[in-house]
Amino acid sequence: MTSREVDTATGVVKLGYLLEGDQPEAFTETVTFPPGETRRATFDRTLDLLHVVAGVSYYKVGAPPQVITSTPVGPAAQAFFDAVYTDGLAEYAYRNQLPHVLGLKVATPAGSVPPIGATDNSGGRPLSAVGGGKDSIVTLEILRDAGFDPVPFSVNPNPVIASVNEASGLPALAARRKLDPRLFELNSAGARNGHIPVTAINSLIAIATAAWHGLGPVVMSNERSASDPNLIWNGHEVNHQWSKGETAEGLLREAVREHVGLTEPYFSFLRPLSELRIAELFAAHTRYDDVVTSCNQAFKLHDPTARWCGDCPKCRFVFLAMAPFMPYERLVHIFGHDLFADPAQLPGYRELLGLDAHKPFECVGEVEESVVALSMLDHPSPVVDALRAEIPAAGFATALADRAEVLAAAKIGFLPPRYADALSAALR
Repeated sequence: MTSREVDTATGVVKLGYLLEGDQPEAFTETVTFPPGETRRATFDRTLDLLHVVAGVSYYKVGAPPQVITSTPVGPAAQAFFDAVYTDGLAEYAYRNQLPHVLGLKVATPAGSVPPIGATDNSGGRPLSAVGGGKDSIVTLEILRDAGFDPVPFSVNPNPVIASVNEASGLPALAARRKLDPRLFELNSAGARNGHIPVTAINSLIAIATAAWHGLGPVVMSNERSASDPNLIWNGHEVNHQWSKGETAEGLLREAVREHVGLTEPYFSFLRPLSELRIAELFAAHTRYDDVVTSCNQAFKLHDPTARWCGDCPKCRFVFLAMAPFMPYERLVHIFGHDLFADPAQLPGYRELLGLDAHKPFECVGEVEESVVALSMLDHPSPVVDALRAEIPAAGFATALADRAEVLAAAKIGFLPPRYADALSAALR
C-alpha cells in the first residue's frame, strides 16, 4: 500500500497500491463517499483498515509472497488483515492452485499505534446495508417496524438497488467504489483473477460512511449458513462466503473497536437465522416483488443481466427457499421463470442438495436447508418430482425431523440486546 488522498469537500478518497516484481504495476482505487460533517477522526482511522483490505483486488494479479502496509496497527487489526488475505482469498488460492496464499502474513510497521478515544455510537440510527435481495429487505423492514429509523446504504447502487430503496420509501446513502482500469486490462491479458472477500471491503466503506455521518452501527443481513465452508483444501476451509461469515464478522468488529474506537461498529442482524427462515419472513413483504433480486448476474460490473437470470445457483436456491412460503403464482411472477418446470435445472439442484459434487461456490444455503425446503413442497413439477425420486425416503424423514431446527433461531452472533429484542419480536 502506498499513498492515500482524501478530499473532504467531494468525499473522494484515492487509495494507492504497488505490485512489485520484474514488471511493477501501480494502481489507484477511488472510493467516493457521501460527504459528512462529524467524526472525521474515526472516518480517517477506518480508512486505515479499508486501505489494506481493498488491496486484495490488486494482490490477486500477481499473488506475491508478501503484503506490506505502511500503517501500524494493534493485534486485533493485524489478525483481521491476516485472515482477509488467507481465509478471504482461499477460494482464489484453490482455483489458481496457490497454496502459499493460505499462509500469508500481512507485514505492518513496528511502532506504537496513535491512541484514539472511544466513541459511543450504539444509540445512533443504524446504517442498514441494502443489496437488493430478500435478506436486506427483511432487515430493513424489521428495523423500521421496531422504530430504529434505519438509513439504507449501498456501494455502487445499480438500478436494482435503486428500485428496492424506492420501494422502501426511505432516504438512502450510497458510496461509489471504482477499481483501477489497469486491473481489467491485466485481467484481459491473462493475469490471475478470482473471488475476493468483497463484503469485507464494502463493510468498511459502510463503517466509514456511518462514522463520517455520525450514525450508529452498520447493520448487515448475513445469515448463519454463510459460515458453512464449501470444501477443505490443503487442510484449510474454503468458503465462498467467508467475509459474510460469523468469524469474519467478529474479526472486523474487534479490529474497528481497537483501531477506530467505535463501541458498536458492525453486526449482522440475521446471523441467528437460516436462509429458509429469512425467506419465510420475506414472504410477508409483497411491496418488493417487482424489484427484489439475489441473482449475481444482475450485479456484474460489465453487461449486467435482468433481475433474475433463471440459470445460476443463486436463482435456483432462492427459488427453492421461497417456494414453501408463498403461492406458486407469486413465486413465478417474482422470478419471471418457472425453474421447477425446467429439467435443465436438475444438475444444479443436485449440487444444492448434496447429491453431486460440493456446494456451489456461490452465496447459497446449506445442503440441509435445501433438503428441508424440498420436503416442504406440495407443488408437483418435473424438477421436484425427479429430485424426490433421487433422495431416499429416509432422507425425507430426517428432513422432516430437522425442519424445526432449520427454522429456529440459533443463539449465535453479536446482536446488541435491543436489536436482539427486535428480531425476537419479529419472529413471534
